[in-house]
Amino acid sequence: MDTRKFGFFVVLCILITLTKAEDPYHFFEWKVTYGTMSPLGVPQQVILINDKFPGPAINCTSNNNIVVNVFNNLDEPFLLTWNGVQHRKNSWVDGTPGTMCPIQPGTNFTYKFQVKDQIGSYYYFPTTGMHKAAGGMGIIQVHSRPLIPVPFDNPADEFAVFVGDWFNKGHKALKTLLDGGKSIGHPDGIHINGKSAQVGASAEPSWTFEAGKTYRFRVCNVGMRTSINFRFQNHDMRLVEVEGSHLMQNDYMAMDLHVGQCMSVLVTADQPPKDYYLVVSSRFTKQVQSTVATIRYAGSNTPPSQELPPPPPEKTAGIAWSMNQFRSFRWNLTASAARPNPQGSYHYGQINITRTIKLANSRNYIDGKLRFALNGVSHVDPKTPLKLSEYFGVADKEFKYDIIGDEPPPDIEKNVKIAPIVLNATYRNFVEIIFENHENTMQTYHFDGYSFFAVATEAGKWSPEKRKNYNLEDAISRHNVAVFPGCWAAIMLTLDNCGMWSLRSEMWERFYLGQQMYVSVLSPERSNRDEYSLQNTTQLCGIVTNLPKPPDYV
Repeated sequence: MDTRKFGFFVVLCILITLTKAEDPYHFFEWKVTYGTMSPLGVPQQVILINDKFPGPAINCTSNNNIVVNVFNNLDEPFLLTWNGVQHRKNSWVDGTPGTMCPIQPGTNFTYKFQVKDQIGSYYYFPTTGMHKAAGGMGIIQVHSRPLIPVPFDNPADEFAVFVGDWFNKGHKALKTLLDGGKSIGHPDGIHINGKSAQVGASAEPSWTFEAGKTYRFRVCNVGMRTSINFRFQNHDMRLVEVEGSHLMQNDYMAMDLHVGQCMSVLVTADQPPKDYYLVVSSRFTKQVQSTVATIRYAGSNTPPSQELPPPPPEKTAGIAWSMNQFRSFRWNLTASAARPNPQGSYHYGQINITRTIKLANSRNYIDGKLRFALNGVSHVDPKTPLKLSEYFGVADKEFKYDIIGDEPPPDIEKNVKIAPIVLNATYRNFVEIIFENHENTMQTYHFDGYSFFAVATEAGKWSPEKRKNYNLEDAISRHNVAVFPGCWAAIMLTLDNCGMWSLRSEMWERFYLGQQMYVSVLSPERSNRDEYSLQNTTQLCGIVTNLPKPPDYV
């Protein structure tokens, strides 16, 4: 054989082998149990994973495969969702009631998914009942692959910081309130990683700094309903990443973080060696709640000053402050990282919009019981997960598609009904979704399976003329958007990920009482190229329990 042909043949074989080689795997075994902790100083039942709250971290690299065997040792069914992980072609393991049967008490289920083409800061949490109010959550840290440069130097260390509101009532008591048609009311306080402390109180340091080094804090608001603000005493923060997007880097003294959102900030130990506080306080609440955690410089024995960094303004001025901060976030188009298209070649502002969906939230009472709705319908989960009904061809026995329109009705507070909401969407359409908030409370929305471009937020009502104010160049790609009281927010995305995907309020009282929906994206070819077939390990329930399995996708 010609030497050159033989060499080409060898190289071709190597390339084929490399192409077929799978990305690395990470295996986890988690035991979900009850335990007793005191997040606000009051002993109460919490949900632990491997005896921890927050639970174990998933520390991985872009494209890694994650395998998590979850043992449910609670006395109730349990599910975990992976907030921000897109599960390309694989809504079977998304972990929402519309996609999966819950893990029954005393049983286990193994999640297997890939963090395909993603980097960033995410977290997992339970979606069953009001379990989220009791814990059962942990950080997901997805790093860039080793040969891909990151637009900042490697930090000396990374710290996961879970912040949010907390209720001293247990999750079962909260669920009983909601099932009885009542609100869960206001939270009892704020926690940082399951703990709370007050200024001047003796506390062990949560983190240790070495002078001159820089640290990455991955901060997530995992609360039930309350926006928060966080700030470091005497230290600025450099914002470098939000929900998987590297940003044009700016320094901030205080950061607003709305429910369900995550971001990464760099903090440099450039102050005199002593102890300092991380301060977390509630936003847009009648009574401001706050807590602190201690950062200690190595070798320090000087307590932190009791003079705290000032909070941002409240009320109307605070909303304007927070909106302006949102507008200051700009995507770093030259950073090398997993993204919809590399190096800023994805010009989303030049793609024709094929569909505009406007969603308006409302607070309603139906038969004397509190409900929340989108476009006049309050979602309820049928006995069979929506995705399973659809896949087995029995959707018509469980729900109707498109029971809400692409525009809210003239009066969204009248004639509200309770039913499953499933929007039928066209694969690969480029859509615009408008969230209108007619209420006087903050809203945040999350879309499973996708990241989207959050292009605008303004006061008042949306109209097509508002598109002239969109950021069509460098809006960040993310999975969560905040909608301020009396305001609207616009997002844009391509529906290129087949599956049944949850579009929901991240305020868990609202989610539980109906402010959520699902978007069904199906490929007309029903091909494994576009969506994975039902997995053999998938648990069945409801009306599909004993049905024969449909043929796999081609």
